[in-house]
Amino acid sequence: MEREILYGTVAAVIFQNPENGYTVLRLKSQDDEQITVVGTIPMTAVGERLAVTGHWTAHASYGKQFEAELLERYMPESRNEILSYLSSRAVKGIGEKTAQRIVAAFGEKSLDVLEHNPELLAQVPGISRAKAAEMSESFKRQVGMRRLIEFMAAHHLPAALAVRLYRAYGEEAVDALQEEPYMLVQPYFGASFSVVDQFAMELGVAEDDPRRVEAGVLFELVFNQSGGHVFIPREKLAAATAALLQLGEDVVQAGIERLCELEQLRLDRVAGLQACYLPQLHEAEVYLSARLKAMCAQAPQPVEDLAQILEEIQREADVTYAPKQLEAICAAAEHQVILVTGGPGTGKTTTMAGILRLFDHMRLKTLLAAPTGRAAQRLSACTGREASTIHRLLEAQFDDESGALCFVHDEAAPLKVDALVVDETSMVDLPLMHALLLALPSRCRLVLVGDPDQLPSVGPGNVFSDLIRSAIIPTVCLTEIFRQARESLIVMNAHAINHGQLPNLGAKNRDFFFLKRRSEEAVVQTIQELCACRLPERMGIPSAEIQVLSPTRKGTCGTRNLNAKLQEVLNPATPGKKEKNNGDFSFREGDRVMQIRNNYDILWKKRDGTGQGAGIFNGDVGQVTAINHAEEQLTVSFDDKVAVYDFAMLSELEPAYAMTVHKSQGSEYRAVVLTAWRGSQYLLTRSVLYTAVTRAKELLIVVGDEGVIAAMTNNDRQTRRYSGLKLRLQGRVGQ
Repeated sequence: MEREILYGTVAAVIFQNPENGYTVLRLKSQDDEQITVVGTIPMTAVGERLAVTGHWTAHASYGKQFEAELLERYMPESRNEILSYLSSRAVKGIGEKTAQRIVAAFGEKSLDVLEHNPELLAQVPGISRAKAAEMSESFKRQVGMRRLIEFMAAHHLPAALAVRLYRAYGEEAVDALQEEPYMLVQPYFGASFSVVDQFAMELGVAEDDPRRVEAGVLFELVFNQSGGHVFIPREKLAAATAALLQLGEDVVQAGIERLCELEQLRLDRVAGLQACYLPQLHEAEVYLSARLKAMCAQAPQPVEDLAQILEEIQREADVTYAPKQLEAICAAAEHQVILVTGGPGTGKTTTMAGILRLFDHMRLKTLLAAPTGRAAQRLSACTGREASTIHRLLEAQFDDESGALCFVHDEAAPLKVDALVVDETSMVDLPLMHALLLALPSRCRLVLVGDPDQLPSVGPGNVFSDLIRSAIIPTVCLTEIFRQARESLIVMNAHAINHGQLPNLGAKNRDFFFLKRRSEEAVVQTIQELCACRLPERMGIPSAEIQVLSPTRKGTCGTRNLNAKLQEVLNPATPGKKEKNNGDFSFREGDRVMQIRNNYDILWKKRDGTGQGAGIFNGDVGQVTAINHAEEQLTVSFDDKVAVYDFAMLSELEPAYAMTVHKSQGSEYRAVVLTAWRGSQYLLTRSVLYTAVTRAKELLIVVGDEGVIAAMTNNDRQTRRYSGLKLRLQGRVGQ
């Protein structure tokens, strides 16, 4: 791809995303040609002069465009350029008429006056001293951002980082970068360590510079959170960091000591290991342990006439609870915190309903929550009561200064609630559970419900399993599979898999089917046929109610390829149907898509026009309803709300005709089609198979190789997660 440099003046700004700086502009070249330039060019204004390095692309709707990779910016110099710049409202408080008066008074020195002698602006009619000071501050912010971008471009750093850097450090951003280049590795900025390391070397940072060593250690700790680890043993951390930095372990060990002294790293002794924690995770684990032990020690007031209340509840609900279900309901009356566990068909939902009726009789204000939007919707549908995500319950938001996730509700502003029931607790990671307990009033009851045999949380920790295995929290395990559930082969096969027994793959007239295929291509073709015609036509299940699952993203049977192949048959290209290419997938009107990270800033409106709000969350699934190339926007309908995405935000969306088993956690689908083909033994595990099977409500079809199903059933590989919660609850940490 051939790169060129274009020189010109910004004639018009067509679109600009203030969050990430993505911009579409018209550049008037030195030959007076109007050129469309797209790319990350934050805070661009009409009248600026640019030198843009990039390459030519062909847009489906708008033709030839120039995609910016690097740029240098120059302030306007001529009277006309300065007038255009100031008239564009780039500077707060200056519109077209004010711009004309300023340029008439100061000519080519107008911008110099704005930056260095703002008091002179008060000589212009209509501008007070206070207003002049505001104008100057706004202009200085523009100048600071330009200088920052030029500095970053010179060092080949992504310009998209400039917006957050300037938000955090203002005009001191360049100085801050030069003093501490490795701050860009922090999660708030999220830059690649290799890119930042190269930048630091260009600044003259030595290989064994303490800043580099300490940044490497912290990077490894943050990176390993993606594997679910709460801490890393010191020896492993030193070895991994030494390999990353290509330094001796003694140098890294010295860096670990310095970080401990700076309180940026915490050391504790867990299971005979020196455990290295990030402070926030250590604090979360310590608090969680102390709070739960205190809740276990604090017995609530006995419920009078409990037996009579239970009889009344059963009479009202026209149900007779099984012994274990009654045990769980009684435990909710007798303890401040309890755990309720069980697999499919064991009556967890019925038990939760009984606990809710008990709390109603006790006149407790009770709230229901789940980790994901889908899980919350399912909980609400099962109980007939409103349920919300934990994030929405706590009113999650981003701190503008630090960029960190924070919550409105915490110890200082607890929830107004007497009892909280949380479903799908196996999905809740350590930081989220910490935030949840911080927000609970001291006497609030807590019921945690879940299936510990499903996949653990994506984030750090193995909280639900650790709580159960600690054996200090009252726990009721529902084991009886009820008669109606025993009629489902989905349920019976799920329990067989969980016990290491091969599922029944030979049934022809039940709700669990296996279709043997001898090649990857045949697997994909069969899945296309099932989703497009066989299930809709023969079983009356619409394509929209079928979810394809795969253990992996990669390969022919992975979700990337499956999504492209399913789009071909479920939403093919047709004249008039708009598309937007993003990476290796073209989003098309009508596509099923999924949000892949929590974003608390995306605005949405209710489809019926009755309300609006902010926040679309990881795992939310919707449909693309409109693509507007002129506005560079894509509209997605999520159940009862509609959100608009700028094209620059499309990395937050993925096609969702097929998704990984991990992404399906907490959801339930009318029909599931599961691929079974050879792959990594780290993904082809019993827990992945069990989780996939338990996602199906009415129908499960497995397509592929029965040998893979056998291998998954036998592969009880449990990826070890470094967590001290279980031992901490047992009082065995620090020994």
